[in-house]
Amino acid sequence: MAESNRVVFFDTTLRDGEQSPGCTMHHEEKIRMAHQLAALGVDVIEAGFAIASTGDFNSVQAIAHEVRGSRICSLARCKRADIEAAAKAVEPAQINRIHVFLASSDLHLEAKLKITRAQALEQAAEHVKLACTYSDDVEFSAEDATRSDIDFLVQIVTVAIQAGAKTINLPDTVGYSTPAEYQQLFETIRERVPNADSVIFSTHCHDDLGMGTANALAGVLGGARQVEVTITGIGERAGNAALEEVAAAMAVRRDAYPFTNNIKMTELYPTSKLLGEIISFSPAPNKAVVGKNAFAHESGIHQHGVLANPLTYEIMTPASVGVTANNIVLGKHSGRKALQHRLHEMGFALAGEELDAVYLRFTELADRKKSIYDQDIVALVGEPVA
Repeated sequence: MAESNRVVFFDTTLRDGEQSPGCTMHHEEKIRMAHQLAALGVDVIEAGFAIASTGDFNSVQAIAHEVRGSRICSLARCKRADIEAAAKAVEPAQINRIHVFLASSDLHLEAKLKITRAQALEQAAEHVKLACTYSDDVEFSAEDATRSDIDFLVQIVTVAIQAGAKTINLPDTVGYSTPAEYQQLFETIRERVPNADSVIFSTHCHDDLGMGTANALAGVLGGARQVEVTITGIGERAGNAALEEVAAAMAVRRDAYPFTNNIKMTELYPTSKLLGEIISFSPAPNKAVVGKNAFAHESGIHQHGVLANPLTYEIMTPASVGVTANNIVLGKHSGRKALQHRLHEMGFALAGEELDAVYLRFTELADRKKSIYDQDIVALVGEPVA
């Protein structure tokens, strides 16, 4: 299965994303977001952590009832109550999944769970088997996989596959790994684990060192065929690998990432916009792919190039990700071509000395004022719009 070139997109905006500061969503908001994720083409929607609260359970169950086209998933610890709650919550879904996780690093086993490696192996086997009695699609995550002893990681993955898991996630839970290391991790596990070719391996990368997207793509090169991502990269601490970044990298650099997926690229910006309306913040202006400056140009040199041929400074079209047009921003770095272009859009046909005179007044204003608005330009011209 890992030899296929199709990559499954598993979105955890409603679970890992929603549990981060400033990202709490109410019941109706989660349902709206889930419908949009399905419209985006997400294969698996992790709708929440059913055991966490009555509200989370109800939201997962409502999404399972209403949303079609995506597999609906709930997270569960290796605990019977967690798995039973997850199973009940996702039961109404057209297609569902139970996502079971257990830490595999000695640090987590000793400091957090206070169990031995042998106990971890026993718990993983028992609870994956239990989950399989409720769903024919069970995923197992070895939490903190990138800081785990490789020999023990092989053991716990082997046990999970033997117990019936169909997807194995090797998360970089704390954003510690590098792309080369993460690719090697998947290659090693796939080589050493019996029947590794019978399951899909998954990435789950946090962005603590700013390498979440790079690591996710490296994992795919190492044989992973599922990526766990969030819209605009929201999530615990510094967030997760961003869905739009991974999807755009695969679309623009097919030479480096020759993989297919179901993501509808033109829904990327609308999805990001909806999320920004729901949570307490929007992505940074310079956020890749969906930030408000992603297709904005203020430098005169860049503006001239983009007006002549957008490919000079844009590696993808705004329309390809659902943005209506690129944004020529007028400011102190802008040149005559950009000003003339805006004047033309406003109905002014200026050229030669007339344009030079308006441009001179424009530069003087731009040195004093950070933002130049259309009414400022009208005032500079000194005549009504044609």
